[in-house]
Amino acid sequence: MSETTETTHGVLLTDVAADKVRSLLEQEGRDDLRLRVAVQPGGCSGLIYQLYFDERLLDGDATRDFGGVEVVVDKMSVPYLEGASIDFADTIEKQGFTIDNPNAGGSCACGDSFS
Repeated sequence: MSETTETTHGVLLTDVAADKVRSLLEQEGRDDLRLRVAVQPGGCSGLIYQLYFDERLLDGDATRDFGGVEVVVDKMSVPYLEGASIDFADTIEKQGFTIDNPNAGGSCACGDSFS
């Protein structure tokens, strides 16, 4: 049996975002899901964020626990997301998860993609 070393990542989930994820999981009645954050090619600036629930844990995934909310990042996305912060906004102007990424050189006007 080989030892697996668990890798961690530098993505931060704020308390507000962790609470929102927790309540979404409770609504779904699932305790086997993780919040997966990934970067994929696309969008008008070159890269787009993916944020979704995933029950799988893939080879090379980096994980980090935030009060019972597991955040998973695939090994290709880790360098792009190092130091990024995920928050949840609930205002008149905006509702949803936001990602503040210090690695983004530039972003598009809509804020959905970055370079």
